[in-house]
Amino acid sequence: MKTVQMGDKELGLKASPLALLYYQQEFGQDLMGDLVSMQDMADMADGDFSSFDSVKILQICYAMNKANNYGKQFPDFEKWLSELNSIDFADEDFMLDVIEEATDGFFRGAKEEPQKPESKQRNK
Repeated sequence: MKTVQMGDKELGLKASPLALLYYQQEFGQDLMGDLVSMQDMADMADGDFSSFDSVKILQICYAMNKANNYGKQFPDFEKWLSELNSIDFADEDFMLDVIEEATDGFFRGAKEEPQKPESKQRNK
């Protein structure tokens, strides 16, 4: 779970299987597929913003924020957006925090090799 600042609000984000479900239900797309497609946004470091998809970032935030608030009343995407007064996409910390939470939560195996249990020898 990670807390990010979006405009004047602090939001908890949780990359979990529940976030995947919420994303699919709300947007009819696969969060993982959309997240992987955002790798093209690396061109932004060179000043090329043609592949930037601001709504996709907000959709990912929405699904992870909703997963963080499981069991509580939660607005639909449009209402959720209307409650945000502003957002600064130039805030590198915000962008990195969102992507970091998503990759940490959905690509855990890529970071660490699972340890194989030691085989137990039987005493004969």
